[in-house]
Amino acid sequence: MQITVAKNSGFCVGVRKAVDTAMSLGGENAYVLGELIHNPEVVRELTEKGIKTVESLDEVPYGATLLFRSHGVPESYYALCAEKNIRVVDCTCAFVRRTQKIVKEESEKGRKVIIVGEAGHPEVTGLCGWCKGEAAVWNSADAVPDDIADKDVSIVCQTTFSAEKFEKIIKNIKKVCEKTVAVFDTICYTTMERQNEVRELSSRCEAVIVIGGLNSSNTNKLYEIARERCEHVFRLASAAMLDLSAIRNFKSVGIVSGASTPNAQTREVLLKMEENTEVKATNAMDEVVAKIDSESKFKKGQTVMATISQATDDGLQILLPFSKKEVALSKDELDCENYSAADYVDKIGDTIELLVVELKPSLKLSQKMIKLMQQEEALSAEIESGKEFDVDCTGFNKGGLVAQLGTYSVFVPAKEIRPGFVKDLSKYVGKKLRLRALEIKKTGRKEIIASQRVIIQEERDAKEAAKKAKEEEFFANIAVGDVVEGRVERVTAFGAFVSVNGFDCLAHISDLSWTGVSSVTDVLEIGKVYEFKVLKVDEEGKKVSIGYKQLQPQPWDLVAEKYAVGEVIHGKVVRIVPFGAFVEVEKGIDGLVHVSQISNERIETPASVLNVGDEVDAKIVAIDPVARKMNLSIKALLPESERRKPRRSSEDGDEKPERHSRAPRRNNDEEYSDWSDDNSGSVGTSLADVLANAQKNNK
Repeated sequence: MQITVAKNSGFCVGVRKAVDTAMSLGGENAYVLGELIHNPEVVRELTEKGIKTVESLDEVPYGATLLFRSHGVPESYYALCAEKNIRVVDCTCAFVRRTQKIVKEESEKGRKVIIVGEAGHPEVTGLCGWCKGEAAVWNSADAVPDDIADKDVSIVCQTTFSAEKFEKIIKNIKKVCEKTVAVFDTICYTTMERQNEVRELSSRCEAVIVIGGLNSSNTNKLYEIARERCEHVFRLASAAMLDLSAIRNFKSVGIVSGASTPNAQTREVLLKMEENTEVKATNAMDEVVAKIDSESKFKKGQTVMATISQATDDGLQILLPFSKKEVALSKDELDCENYSAADYVDKIGDTIELLVVELKPSLKLSQKMIKLMQQEEALSAEIESGKEFDVDCTGFNKGGLVAQLGTYSVFVPAKEIRPGFVKDLSKYVGKKLRLRALEIKKTGRKEIIASQRVIIQEERDAKEAAKKAKEEEFFANIAVGDVVEGRVERVTAFGAFVSVNGFDCLAHISDLSWTGVSSVTDVLEIGKVYEFKVLKVDEEGKKVSIGYKQLQPQPWDLVAEKYAVGEVIHGKVVRIVPFGAFVEVEKGIDGLVHVSQISNERIETPASVLNVGDEVDAKIVAIDPVARKMNLSIKALLPESERRKPRRSSEDGDEKPERHSRAPRRNNDEEYSDWSDDNSGSVGTSLADVLANAQKNNK
């Protein structure tokens, strides 16, 4: 027996889209308006998934999801759904949508619209709902509609109507119509191809089998066309109706299926025919079955029920519906923690639900992905509401980054990765992306188009807003003179940045110590908290200057407690002036040794006996903390004999009589003018000689 399967068999594009979309809908609160397709098995499968079929909008509750099938609906239904907050999933066939547009436009022009088709068919009912006025529905090739002779007429056709019959009707209408007749050939091209193929097939085959729902309009038209050219035509709703004995003796059999007939039904009929030994002996059957299999017997994302036939160490062997060939199911794709073949021996013959994961290069099925899909349904609802989700970037293309979230592919356009231009996409591969969905495609190729940029930008905006609010609060509660606590965050060569209530303030190095420091860390330690005084507030420039030394006592404030007149100090000469030398008593406190207090002998200038850096002992002879003055005397520490030498008489030879002179007061240093002592010693005697003599006398 030679079997020929029509090339244009099974679901058309519009029906396939409607079925795939319906199967992907969640069962809860999901509805289909009218029978999705005229096929009982598909309708039953939808019912098992919990998707309800209703005949009117009144049956659909507020806020539900409603699918419009490929036949289309009246225009008013869209507004009615919007009023009830019904989410519409529109699967109207593209050819039907085109016809709807023509009906609307032609009727708005005031023309009489005639719809050639079957009155009461869902598509025709929907088309009438797009007409602005009353449309005439006609399907008789022997008569014409009444009252069209004096009207401008526009004619459209049901997309699945017989092309031959449509041509006859057009001829009859044109004969009686006196005005213009605009004819729009709106029959679906796939419908015409099917019909033409059936004509050719039924002309050369001894028998033809037409498969499809008994109430399917397009399948019944195929049956009528086949009957016109072939004597033996069999109409089947399913394989169960096939009588093998009726076709056993035919040498050639053609098989045709309607646009609403799943390929699985055609395959089931073929497998049943294979049970006939004569058919089994031919090679044609294997080729036909393979052809059916190759024409998307399964589709990615589809769930199927399979029977466990074997359990091996690598996994299970299963039988798929309408198949006698086993398929391997990897243990990695089973929904179990630890696989053991022994655990499945008793389950051979049981059915399990599997998900079609891949079709090429070979069929890949998974059980564990079913659970993942169920989790995805809950997750997708959250993602759709704007919830953030994470994925690991698996690659990139010219347009952006790609990743996978369960059965969803994830795409992040380049402009949505982060604010600003991203030059190198490869650096994101393997990294975690924080995303928010921009669009979710749940039908066909399931995809989430997402953005990381919006999250980053929102966080930046929120951070800036919080910072601004914090700054406003900070400046509203701070003033010059306030004493505040701050934590030293970082130091620089010019000062320390201190966090005061979360705001960075600058403590300049000059405001850290009264005595001056070479490094900030000589005074402050990073990470520690100190008290500071607010010195300057610049709200416009967002700057606050603070000082540490302003809260510390100045060295002169403690002089009265630490030093007393008559006390001997040890210090270093830090500055020499014409009237004396300044000795550093401690950091920040200098005492003046007047030139008259350096030596008992007269000296021309302090620099003749002292150098900057010399360390000396001196006696405190006067203190004025308020004026910040201290007078010191070196000669006061000299031995008594050195301080008071006897006068030499003129009888001692060439020695000159002692002269007493008073040097003029020097006012080069005004702050010490009140403490100057003008008594002077002998000219030309150095401090070194004086000290040497003192040491000699002491011995």
